[in-house]
Amino acid sequence: MKKLQWEILVPIFRNSFILRGLGMAIGLPFGVLALVILFLSKGDIMGTDAKYALALIGFILGLSFIVTIMVYGSYYAAGFILDEIGITNYTQEKQAKKNKAISRLAITLGLLRGNLAAVGTGLISESRQIMQINWDGVRKVFYYPKNNTIIVKGGFAEKIWVFCLKENYEEVSDFIRGHI
Repeated sequence: MKKLQWEILVPIFRNSFILRGLGMAIGLPFGVLALVILFLSKGDIMGTDAKYALALIGFILGLSFIVTIMVYGSYYAAGFILDEIGITNYTQEKQAKKNKAISRLAITLGLLRGNLAAVGTGLISESRQIMQINWDGVRKVFYYPKNNTIIVKGGFAEKIWVFCLKENYEEVSDFIRGHI
């Protein structure tokens, strides 16, 4: 039974796929909020309290950037296993421990404050440390040889970005093609 396994450090702020995901998860909500504030202030940012709200949004985005660099060193530490069952994406052990601590902190603080959104975010985060898509569940595959990346989509909300090493991209691509 053939099995491919490797680990890779993917730069968070230099990888277009990760940046798009961050844009959707963080940029889109904050962008919509900023547009609503601009609309409600009728474009008069300096003459209203809108400047404080927009400054707070900018501060939170900046703080998120700094905390990400401090906690993760600006890298996503991913690991992949491809076997006869499917594709497994896991977070490398050192980063997984950090993720688990942050998730549990979010859950605990959410419970103490009665913030169910924080609890839910912590639970989702903890549950996504290891993701797997079985071969029979694969619906679409997109190949990006220039980026050494393959996107595998399964059912609803099932997506794995397979970040390959330059040395193994062809072998991984062939393995995936052979199983779908």
